[in-house]
Amino acid sequence: MEHVLTNGELTVALTSAGGSFTSLRANGREYLWQGDPAVWSGQAPICFPICGGLRDGAAVTASGKRIELARHGFARKQEFELIDAQDATCAYRLASKPELLEQYPFPFELVARYAIEGKRLNASYEVTNTGSEDMPFFIGGHPGFACPLDEGESYSEYKLRFEADEADELCCAVPDTGLIDVEGRVPNPMVGRELPLTHELFDFAETIFDVLESRVVELVKNDEEKGIRVRFDDMPYLIVWSKPEGDFVAIEPWGGLSTCSDEDDVFEHKRGCLVAHPGETVVRGFSIEVL
Repeated sequence: MEHVLTNGELTVALTSAGGSFTSLRANGREYLWQGDPAVWSGQAPICFPICGGLRDGAAVTASGKRIELARHGFARKQEFELIDAQDATCAYRLASKPELLEQYPFPFELVARYAIEGKRLNASYEVTNTGSEDMPFFIGGHPGFACPLDEGESYSEYKLRFEADEADELCCAVPDTGLIDVEGRVPNPMVGRELPLTHELFDFAETIFDVLESRVVELVKNDEEKGIRVRFDDMPYLIVWSKPEGDFVAIEPWGGLSTCSDEDDVFEHKRGCLVAHPGETVVRGFSIEVL
C-alpha cells in the first residue's frame, strides 16, 4: 500500500513493498534514486536482520540455532502492513511468519516509522522480540540518492562531506564474497573531511567505514550548498556505495557489518550485534534533511 507524507516543504512517497520510501522531493527536485533494474533496482531498502552478508550465507547462534540469510536479510523483499497513516507520519509493520522463521528462528515484529519535519525525514526502526528467548539481530538503512541532482551536471561535481576526520586506512570488501577484510587495510580516498565522488571510486567495491568518528555526512555539489544531510547518531558504521554506471550514491548507516576476516560464524560474535530480550523493543534510526 502506498502512502505520501507532505507538509508543503517536503514530500515523501512510501510503499508497503519493503516498508520503505520511494521518493524524496523538495525544492522542485527529486533527491532519491529512482531506480533502474539494469543498474540497481533498490532505492532505500531496510537491512534486517543482518547488514551485509554472512560467510557462505549462514551462521549459528550461541545456543546452536542455524541462521541462513541472503545479503541484507529478508525485510527488503517482504510486504509490510500499513498501520498508521497521517499527513506527516506513517508506520509499516512486518511480523515473523513460518517462512521467515526458517531463515531466522526468532519471532519478531519490525515497525518502520517515518515522520517529516520541515525538510527532514526521520526514519525509525522499532524491533520487538515477540519470542521467549534473547534475540540477536542487526538493523540498518540503505538509502540511495540521485547524483547528480540536476540535468547538465556531472557525477564528479559532487562530494560527500563528513563532520569529523576519519581514519587514514579503511577495511575493504572481498570482491568474490562481499565479506570484509579488516586486516589488509587500504588508503582512505577522502581528502581532508571530503570524499570526492567519481564513478571510478566504485570500480572495485564500496567504501567501508568500520572505525567511524562522524555521525553526520552530507552529499553536496562542489561550491554549492545543494544536497542532503544524513544524520545517524545511533549507527556505528557507514557504507558508501554505488555502481560505476549508476547516477546515484548510497549513504548507508548500519548497525553491523558483513562477516569480517577476524570473526567466526557465531551470530552474536559479529560486530555491532544487538540483543532484544523477550518482550523488549530496540529502536534505531537516522534522518535525511534536504539542504
